[in-house]
Amino acid sequence: MEDRVRVVIAEDSVLLREGLTRLLTDRGHDVVAGVGDAQALLKVIAELAAENALPDVVVADVRMPPTHTDEGVRAAVRLRRDHPELGVLVLSQYVEEQYATELLAGSSRGVGYLLKDRVAEVREFVDAVVRVARGGTALDPEVVAQLLGRSRKQDVLAGLTPREREVLGLMAEGRTNSAIARQLVVSDGAVEKHVSNIFLKLGLSPSDGDHRRVLAVLTHLRS
Repeated sequence: MEDRVRVVIAEDSVLLREGLTRLLTDRGHDVVAGVGDAQALLKVIAELAAENALPDVVVADVRMPPTHTDEGVRAAVRLRRDHPELGVLVLSQYVEEQYATELLAGSSRGVGYLLKDRVAEVREFVDAVVRVARGGTALDPEVVAQLLGRSRKQDVLAGLTPREREVLGLMAEGRTNSAIARQLVVSDGAVEKHVSNIFLKLGLSPSDGDHRRVLAVLTHLRS
């Protein structure tokens, strides 16, 4: 069982909200609150913060009442600004590039963007929730593919080889070097070399610390 994390769920569909709650509680995690709109999400997080009881992660729908446009992601961006220590994982029906870019534009710590279809892959979804709660990153492969494919400045990534681009995409999904090696059927050492080359070509120095893996993706998003 994964390390236990405390979760707040914001989803207007009662059925999906209850389903997410069941998935997480069945695996030993604590769902401390479930709400149906963005204002309720902001309110419950403010109340928990006042009690010095912030959850580890918020799982929120991108589109929520009353307009079902961007209330959820706006709340997520605000929470990341007001509570940097809080992990935020948003769920979306489709890849919405503007929302994904905005969410990823701040700190690289504790953030995720997954398509709702990914929830059906229960183990991967729960792993993503835990990873974001622990300060990691979880980006849906489809999100990564679209964001990489639609970069406004192709020259940012022009220096990467096709294999390095492939490794970068897998890094952005939150995979470790060992997991990437298994996926590509290469050695761990080969992956480490590719990762080092990516950091070098994107101008990410060792002083950027562990978040270089995320910054490697964010570099072109901010260009």
